[in-house]
Amino acid sequence: MGALTGYRVLDLSRVLAGPWCGQTLADLGAEVIKVERPGVGDDTRGWGPPWMKGQSDELTSEASYYQSTNRGKLSVALNLASPQGQELVRALATDCDVLIENYKAGSLAKYGLDYASLSQLNPRLVYCSVTGFGQTGPRAAEPGYDFIVQGIGGLMSITGERDDLPGGGPQKVGVAFSDLMTGLYSTVAIQAALLSREKTGVGQHIDMALLDVQVATLCNQSQNYLASGKPPGRYGNAHANIVPYQVFRASDQDFIIACGNDSQFVALCDAIGLGHLPADPRFTRNADRVANREAIIEILSGHFIEGRAQEWIDRVHPRGVPIGAINSIAQALDEPQVKARNMLVTIPHPLKADFVTVGSPIKMSGTPVEYLRPAPMLGEHTDEVLKRQLGLDDERLAQLKASGVIEQLGEH
Repeated sequence: MGALTGYRVLDLSRVLAGPWCGQTLADLGAEVIKVERPGVGDDTRGWGPPWMKGQSDELTSEASYYQSTNRGKLSVALNLASPQGQELVRALATDCDVLIENYKAGSLAKYGLDYASLSQLNPRLVYCSVTGFGQTGPRAAEPGYDFIVQGIGGLMSITGERDDLPGGGPQKVGVAFSDLMTGLYSTVAIQAALLSREKTGVGQHIDMALLDVQVATLCNQSQNYLASGKPPGRYGNAHANIVPYQVFRASDQDFIIACGNDSQFVALCDAIGLGHLPADPRFTRNADRVANREAIIEILSGHFIEGRAQEWIDRVHPRGVPIGAINSIAQALDEPQVKARNMLVTIPHPLKADFVTVGSPIKMSGTPVEYLRPAPMLGEHTDEVLKRQLGLDDERLAQLKASGVIEQLGEH
């Protein structure tokens, strides 16, 4: 039994932020019904290659991107633009605890699927809207994309190498950071709203914006600006407030040192044969090292280039100073600690019995995450859900299919 077993979620979202929220809720035990466009489905179904490999390693039409963010859901292929489809969604929403959507602000009102309309039918509904810029403000009507928000929200101004160094300039993060963080914040908000409903008996509308989340997650960088009046710049792989806390180059490859306090700096210097450095007043305290960043980094860089990365790691790691290699994704997934934490899981898929995916990082002692199903195929559960939730019989389902309102797996 999962922590959210018994809760039902209607997921009208697509691409990443909303689906990431829905997948997290499914991991925690909620039943998540994903509504997708007949014949097409979520946009990410077409975002390949790469494609999932089938039982005999043949390529399928299931995009790996879609697989990464829709685990554990039921797929209902339903035409939301048709009046009959809208009526089916309204009926489903009356028996759900949560609804997630990421349509443009206000656009679902014309279908009678906005919070104001559905809360009249189901006052206990927790309704989460995910947009680029929120339901209010001068940019509310604009579409929102993670890449644009990383730029507007300031993240790219502090990501990437310094302008005066080779390769300098703004960079986006290697994954859709604002999308993923918005999905996680949405999950937190939904669970809080469900807890509030236990006291009040009524649901509420949650207004989540990628830009809000991006600004919030600037964290210490934005507070540094508010304190100093100086906008932080790009430090590449260095840290704005801690030195040494960055990538260094050894004779064979790069590695990371994250020296978080003065005692760790003493231990680091002793381990690498530079035990005199902490006595230098330029480097004694972290504030001193930040003020004299270039000097200390020049000394350390010249020293580390004389040895191999693993040799430095082997010398420093036993002293309790955070240090590590820079793995590829292949190396990261093969890391013994990752395997020991069960971060790779096998979930039988209709097209591949031993389908492997990355699991949830949530570890709970009493209600652990369960992997009940992989990401669904388009319309895989249309008949099952509409029969069970709405009591539709085969004749009615056949009529809806004939009119293009719904679709069952394998029928397009």
